[in-house]
Amino acid sequence: MREKFTGQGGLQMPKSKKGMSFDGMVKFFLQYYRIPTRKDIEKLMDRIDQLEKLIKGKWSEHARPGAAAGNNGGKPPTASDMVEEVIRSCGSKGASFTYIKDQTGFDDKKLRNIIFRLNKLGRISRKARGIYTA
Repeated sequence: MREKFTGQGGLQMPKSKKGMSFDGMVKFFLQYYRIPTRKDIEKLMDRIDQLEKLIKGKWSEHARPGAAAGNNGGKPPTASDMVEEVIRSCGSKGASFTYIKDQTGFDDKKLRNIIFRLNKLGRISRKARGIYTA
């Protein structure tokens, strides 16, 4: 007498008179060990795309009211755009690090990284130590 193999959730190996096909065994083991298939991955990717669109839609509705839109085509301004706008507003005299920090509300590390990146891209320049111009 043959015993039925039952795994998690009562999953049973299909039986037939000739035995089990290779495809049937593969499908069984994929289900038993909960290994995602290409179809499962595609469903997840579609769901992630839907969630990203939802988040982008919500983000544009809740853009900071006092922030400039910049050249993003109506999208909310990035942190770099905000820092560059503060520096541009100071004109040729330049903006100090503390002034930029007060205007944007960013912490020191984030602000240093943004200033470094903008300087490297050539969008701002360093006039003196801690003074930046656009």
